[in-house]
Amino acid sequence: MEITRFWKTIVDTLQDGLMVVGADGTIVAVNLAAEKLTGYPADELIGRSCRILNCTGCKIIRGGCGENFCSLYATGEVRAKKCLITRKNGHTVHIIKNASVLRDEDDEIIGAVETLTDMSVVVRQQEEIERLRRSCQLDVGFHGIIGKTKAVRNMLELIERVSPTTTPVMIHGQSGTGKELVARAVHESSLRRNKPFIKVNCAALNENLLESELFGHNKGAFTGADQTRIGRFEAAHG
Repeated sequence: MEITRFWKTIVDTLQDGLMVVGADGTIVAVNLAAEKLTGYPADELIGRSCRILNCTGCKIIRGGCGENFCSLYATGEVRAKKCLITRKNGHTVHIIKNASVLRDEDDEIIGAVETLTDMSVVVRQQEEIERLRRSCQLDVGFHGIIGKTKAVRNMLELIERVSPTTTPVMIHGQSGTGKELVARAVHESSLRRNKPFIKVNCAALNENLLESELFGHNKGAFTGADQTRIGRFEAAHG
């Protein structure tokens, strides 16, 4: 059987969008699922630059072909990359992209094939689960923080946004408002939740022993240093 005769029927049967691009990023073929996903009919995509979709997962190099056009051609493939593309109507769509470079018999890059999996339904489900989880947290408490006011809800959402990052966080407020609770909640929600959480009351540190408290000391380093002690920074390693 000459399978290549049925190429169009085969790719149009796929549920995932499929797009073939040339070495300069020009779209040369799409399947029906890609048309549905992007909102563009095939005749409005073919012959156009792949940049028409404004994919957030693409790293375009200005000018040239192959490795001089897109990072995909330098790496050779993309696997399960989460991206956003822009549909014809201007709305964005969450997708999972897989891509492989196409080469000729001389091992020269002639283009690439990409599959685009629509993740919109999954993302909406995850967002709904997250809303329900936050609603439950308001009832049972979130790392010791209990409250249902708008201010508390905003604070919990902020904690969840900053916790996965490695950005330093400053927490401020009057005495007794729960700054330490918030700090612990950030830590326990972070990727470093299994690492030490070291709290330091700077106002209580003796000025003469500040360096020793923060950086530690060896036994006999000064009068009264009867044992080696690690500092707070070392204790908080990781």
